[in-house]
Amino acid sequence: MAVTLEQAQRVGYTLLKGLLRFGFMVANNLVAIPSYILYLIILQPLRLLDSKRFWYIEGVLFKWLLAMVASWGWWAGYTVVEWGDDVKVVSEDEAMMLVNHQATGDVCTLMMCLQDKGTVVRQMMWLMDHIFKYTNFGIVSLIHGDFFIRQGKAHRDQQLVLLKEHLDKHYRSRDRKWIVLFPEGGFLRKRRETSQAFAKKNNLPFLTYVTLPRLGATQVILKSLVAQQENGTPAGGDAMVAESKSKGLQWVIDTTIAYPNAEPIDIQTWILGYRRPTVTHVHYRIFPIKDVPAEPEALTDWLYQRFIEKEDLLSHFYKTGAFPPLQGQAKAISREMTLSNLWLIVIQSLAFLSGIMWYCILQYFYPCLF
Repeated sequence: MAVTLEQAQRVGYTLLKGLLRFGFMVANNLVAIPSYILYLIILQPLRLLDSKRFWYIEGVLFKWLLAMVASWGWWAGYTVVEWGDDVKVVSEDEAMMLVNHQATGDVCTLMMCLQDKGTVVRQMMWLMDHIFKYTNFGIVSLIHGDFFIRQGKAHRDQQLVLLKEHLDKHYRSRDRKWIVLFPEGGFLRKRRETSQAFAKKNNLPFLTYVTLPRLGATQVILKSLVAQQENGTPAGGDAMVAESKSKGLQWVIDTTIAYPNAEPIDIQTWILGYRRPTVTHVHYRIFPIKDVPAEPEALTDWLYQRFIEKEDLLSHFYKTGAFPPLQGQAKAISREMTLSNLWLIVIQSLAFLSGIMWYCILQYFYPCLF
């Protein structure tokens, strides 16, 4: 079939836009990530004198870096509409997010939609596949204290031990509040067939839009971060505890990401912007920690039930274009998430000015050192 002039122009425009966006992203990374590292190197004496203040500053820089990633999608027309519970009301409490995983764009979507949730972004810890360690953002996540987990049976037990050690060492010492986990242990397209076979073998529900979650990391997080009362039972989200002690993990936020026509956005699309403007939908449901069972068998059933509910939510969304209302609501309420273009421009400008400043400093001192 012959290509029309209009189609050729559209393809040419898309390619040009993609190349310009890719160049901007590369420049963005070349100035922002080294600047982040150099600022923290200079601030190492503060880390020794006042660790809390050091990690506060690191958290602010980390939030700005994630805002830059969010801006790539925002300026391409990739926006977010939120449904369900309003997570802003628990933004100052400790919480664990359980998120379904479809593509690399899930992480970018969360980086965007959590920007307006108070201190959450600067005080959050991510659990992600170890392959992300080797991306451009890997060094930032290592410094911030995120945990990279290796998948597969051969590594599972060792990784859970390492996760517990990591949480004990870094979570509260760095004043972390939220922890983000993808319990399915991989992308939907990679795990769906295996999950359905396991479900069939064990008489579990047949899931299409999500896969059955894995228990290990969730259990370790709950055991490590939930505050214990004197009788050894978990303290609930409304439990009274001493002000001098952490209240511990208080909430579980069941987070469901849905893409139009079940076509997820990947990181390449987020960077290059070749897909038409797209609205991603994110649904939240908040559970107090006292409602989450501690025993492995009961916790497994509870976790399975959350993903069965996700399946129902996504099935409803793909049929109607909207999530169903929460219990007690006559109509589902959605909220359009917004970012300030002025704020994003300021953050980007600071990144490039910092890059220029550090280049001049290093250029000045280089002859003195070598």
